[in-house]
Amino acid sequence: MATSSITKNFVVSGTEQVEMFANAIEESYQESLDRPKKAPAYKSRELRAPDEIRKFMEKWKKAHEG
Repeated sequence: MATSSITKNFVVSGTEQVEMFANAIEESYQESLDRPKKAPAYKSRELRAPDEIRKFMEKWKKAHEG
């Protein structure tokens, strides 16, 4: 149960409803732990040396010249 899918306010009242709601949240959390982690859709690397940064910027400028 993704919390982003909850778009309206609602009231949980009564011991049984509160328990069911808490169990649903706990179950959803446990399921999220079992899902395999996906690699990001992009690759990145850290540029530290000035020559690496310069080469990267030159390549970027060539690709984005208008």
